[in-house]
Amino acid sequence: MPKILIIDDEKAIRNALRDILLFEKYEVEEAADGAEGLRMAEATPFDLILCDIKMPKMDGLELLSKLQVSNPDVPIVMISGHGTIDTAVEAIKKGAYDFIAKPPDLNRLLVTVRNGLDRNSLVKETKSLRKKVFKSREMIGESDGLKQIREMVDRVAPTEARVLITGGNGTGKELVARWIHEKSQHASGPMVEVNCAAIPSELIESELFGHEKGAFTSAVKQRIGKFELASGGTLFLDEIGDMSLSAQAKVLRALQENKITRVGGEKELQVSPRVVAATNKDLKLEITKGNFREDLYHRLSVILIHVPALNDRLSDIPLLADHFVKEICEDYGMPAKTFTVEAFKELQKIDWTGNIRELRNVVERLVILSDKKISEKEVKQYASKQ
Repeated sequence: MPKILIIDDEKAIRNALRDILLFEKYEVEEAADGAEGLRMAEATPFDLILCDIKMPKMDGLELLSKLQVSNPDVPIVMISGHGTIDTAVEAIKKGAYDFIAKPPDLNRLLVTVRNGLDRNSLVKETKSLRKKVFKSREMIGESDGLKQIREMVDRVAPTEARVLITGGNGTGKELVARWIHEKSQHASGPMVEVNCAAIPSELIESELFGHEKGAFTSAVKQRIGKFELASGGTLFLDEIGDMSLSAQAKVLRALQENKITRVGGEKELQVSPRVVAATNKDLKLEITKGNFREDLYHRLSVILIHVPALNDRLSDIPLLADHFVKEICEDYGMPAKTFTVEAFKELQKIDWTGNIRELRNVVERLVILSDKKISEKEVKQYASKQ
């Protein structure tokens, strides 16, 4: 049941609002002045706050500013019998969810409360989803290779330098790219990913640079490309080694001039993403074969970060496996499971050709099929590649 706090020095108003909200099955608490309201809001989590503006001890606008610090996600609806357009604008500028004049219109009040509570639910849901996503982005491991990557990311992320990440499939190249983004000055902007290997060569230019309506047969409307979408953030070009030569030429120009032209368009557009690329190929070998432009390679590889294979960081397997088993048990709502020491040693004997991605799949299989303690025998039985 949503919990609502009413802060108003007029008892008649508090009583009226309380009766309306109780009838709608909300849980309601009251405060007679701003100071009391602040204490209650800091002590108890509320889903929405209704706050008067003219009050003793602390007026509503001052209280609003303090609540924005202590309860930043809670919708605050300001109510005033002395309201003017200027007061309403000031309240909204300071972070109020809405402004209602006294005496409040019943329908308007209930609609505002419902919308505010819906917003609060969405904020909580978004935070929960982000938490689930971010927990998979932790740097797990203490091997020398991973320590070097951590140090490199900490040095490189705050700069504008382009980064080329190399390593086999499943080693965690995308994760390193996310570390760079989240520690950079572009962290508040979007991180836009493009898997160059998954997009047909005839569509890659449209994907990267966008297209104008009618540019080709299926272009029924204008499309914004990834370079534009990533402006102010990070553009992650995954598997850049699979990009066609014609697309490589346009990417090179975009990196040189920070300008693009949509497919079928003539107007040049300014773009400003921080570019991070990744590949599982040896680009220098691809250059000698004529499959990759040398000038683009040098544009992308201002900083080179190599992600080692899991077979080269076996000491990290117990930490990774323990992290994955906790994460998977939590996701499945299962009781926590643990590995025996012998099970960890058995995992370290496996040839991890699929790297960390393969390890996570094996751990998920073990969580589903094993008892509370995952033993050496179960690893041998269920982690077999045959």
